[in-house]
Amino acid sequence: MDDFNKNLNVLLSDLNVFYRKVQNYHWNVQGKDFFNIHAKLEEYYDEINEQIDEVAEKMLMIDIQPLGTMKDYLANSTIKEAENAKIDENSVYPILIKDYDTLLNQVKTIKKQADDQSCYMMSSFMDELISSYKKHLWMLKQSSI
Repeated sequence: MDDFNKNLNVLLSDLNVFYRKVQNYHWNVQGKDFFNIHAKLEEYYDEINEQIDEVAEKMLMIDIQPLGTMKDYLANSTIKEAENAKIDENSVYPILIKDYDTLLNQVKTIKKQADDQSCYMMSSFMDELISSYKKHLWMLKQSSI
């Protein structure tokens, strides 16, 4: 498997682990800003769920087999799972920033690889993800000041 295929499956794995992590935080976050962060986390995991489907479908469109099991996702993910525990709202922000930064770096790499292979559909999709992740990073950093 070449680096492009591998990196797309790592991204897919990271998105799946991140989805579960954000949903876990949605269930377990506590603090004085609970209502706002609870709702925002739901927005994030809904968006991530859509991205999972888009990444996998676009992979299939260019004849790359997407991974599809939790076992594979956990074996290939660079994002760490969340603990099954309550989490303070102030602890959530730095973790989300770190994970969105990981995703941002991945999609930038994939964009370059897609451009090198003249895979413009994947390249333009990576542009969308870059924009999304940069906006989330900016907003999360403003929230954690």
